[in-house]
Amino acid sequence: MRNVFEAILECGHDEDFTPVDCEEFLPTDAPAGSKAKLEVLAERIRRGFPLWHPEDRFDYSGLTGAVRPRE
Repeated sequence: MRNVFEAILECGHDEDFTPVDCEEFLPTDAPAGSKAKLEVLAERIRRGFPLWHPEDRFDYSGLTGAVRPRE
């Protein structure tokens, strides 16, 4: 599957889906758009959790970007 539309065609769509909210549903400090955040979101879907936790990281403060030397 390459996108949500292919996923719906292949697996169907559950309009009555209700996410599970339990003690195992924890926030993540992974920055938005990072591979780590995408892995967390995918795992949340697999486990039936909501995608977004109210305490997920919402900014990029405290992060340091990769530095490549100039050529």
